[in-house]
Amino acid sequence: MIHRTLLDEIPHLLSFFPALGLVGPRQIGKTTLVKTLSNIISKPILYLDLENLNDYALLEKDPQWFLEQNIDKLVVIDEVQRMLSLFPLLRSLIDQKPEGGRFILLGSASPELLSKSSETLAGRIVYRELTSIRFDEAQKEGIDLSTHWLRGGFPKALLAPDMGLWFDWQESFIKTYIEIDLRMLGLKASPVVLQKLIRMLTTIQGSTLNYTNLGNSMGITGSTLQGYLDYLEHSFVIRRLPPYYVNVGKRLVKSPKLYFRDTGILHYLSNIMNYDELISNIAAGHSWEGYVIEQIIGRLAGNVQAFYYRTQNGAEIDLCLLKGNEMIVSFEIKLSNNPSSSKGNTEAIQDLQTKHNFIVTPSSKNYKVNEYWEVCSLKALWERLEPLRLLK
Repeated sequence: MIHRTLLDEIPHLLSFFPALGLVGPRQIGKTTLVKTLSNIISKPILYLDLENLNDYALLEKDPQWFLEQNIDKLVVIDEVQRMLSLFPLLRSLIDQKPEGGRFILLGSASPELLSKSSETLAGRIVYRELTSIRFDEAQKEGIDLSTHWLRGGFPKALLAPDMGLWFDWQESFIKTYIEIDLRMLGLKASPVVLQKLIRMLTTIQGSTLNYTNLGNSMGITGSTLQGYLDYLEHSFVIRRLPPYYVNVGKRLVKSPKLYFRDTGILHYLSNIMNYDELISNIAAGHSWEGYVIEQIIGRLAGNVQAFYYRTQNGAEIDLCLLKGNEMIVSFEIKLSNNPSSSKGNTEAIQDLQTKHNFIVTPSSKNYKVNEYWEVCSLKALWERLEPLRLLK
């Protein structure tokens, strides 16, 4: 098992919050992570999997009686989105005994989607997302950057013995996720439409979204397409990076940019099977851009927001981070190890007034380009960001 940084935070959260919601896509390692808690938490743990018919029956027949019989345990309920009717009961049980560490809820959907239950656990639960394995976690186990970028961060895919098994895992995952999980979460679209949509999205990785045009190419309305993308985002398949447009004096692009959150899924859907095919692919730059953005966002503190910036006059930045009301840092993401910044990049950081500006590459040396920009590798980036207090 690759050690996940989030594991170090969970005991502290459980000491205060009655419930912890641990969300993330299926097969990301939530169950494995929670089962290791028995080694670091003294309280007995009761694990229930709602995909197991026996466990489901225990909570379906008389859940209040069953949970009250286990009031002294930390109760873990896996795939909780299968029984959102539990939320009002959990609220009541927590209010009767509002101590830390009562429940851990594992879900393959975002908190926003889970909150559509009849009652939320607001004030009683803290949510954390278990992202795909980040590079800073993978490299501690000797996994190099090229392997991690190519294969993505799903544990089984990343650690597959060969690329043939990696491909088979991705194929099975996509089929199951689209044909079963998304429909169970409420997405009312045929598997054929979803398969077509998800493959079409690979062609706009790193591009701004035009819902109308993309919907027309699919034969559906823009609003219908937006609804489909909502589900793909809430189930952690894609990320829509919002634009930053506080500066009303500029003509700004105000549509989000789309990225696949896991590059392994992107590369499978793009029929990329090895590193040479990846770096020679026309979409390699956008793949690298999305990969770096996901690595950075996955480590951000809760009070830091991520945006991109672009004006209609050509000023643009791939990623910028806002803390409070201050834009702290800007990033340009380049696949070349001998990169340069453009006039539009410099205009953008002058608009944003960021004092720290980095061009992030795979493995270049670290050096100052000029008074505005510093080039650094992804591996070295964290040393630059730690003093800015932007990271968890």
